[in-house]
Amino acid sequence: MSELPEFYFRIRENGAAVFRVDAQNRQRRIEMTEIAVINIRNGNVKPHGDHVLSDEESEVIAQWMDERRAVLADRDIDDIHRAIDYLNLTTHWVQSRADDTALEEVTDRLLLAMHDLRSVLVRKKADRIMAATPGLTEQK
Repeated sequence: MSELPEFYFRIRENGAAVFRVDAQNRQRRIEMTEIAVINIRNGNVKPHGDHVLSDEESEVIAQWMDERRAVLADRDIDDIHRAIDYLNLTTHWVQSRADDTALEEVTDRLLLAMHDLRSVLVRKKADRIMAATPGLTEQK
């Protein structure tokens, strides 16, 4: 049987609850003691109850937070690639299979969402071009 990790992170919407895992007790049962709650968005780590985090626990938590942020960032970009796929599939659906009733249901919302997305993308692209081109000034 493989060794259990010393810490367990129960994922929550904004972070995780952190537990210390103990399987070395006399009953050979797995016991998990909550030691902290993490908010991944703002970086807060709150010890649970009266628990005082050791340096080792703080280091493990910080490492987990770094790894979790990387996972979430990877998921974000993957979601965007999926959104591009969905836009292409939606275009195909509109062109080949959508009936008037279905189109009436979604057209305005799709147009507004696409207009909003396009506006933000164009502004961000212009910002990147301006930042990358020395001496270029914005003209209004």
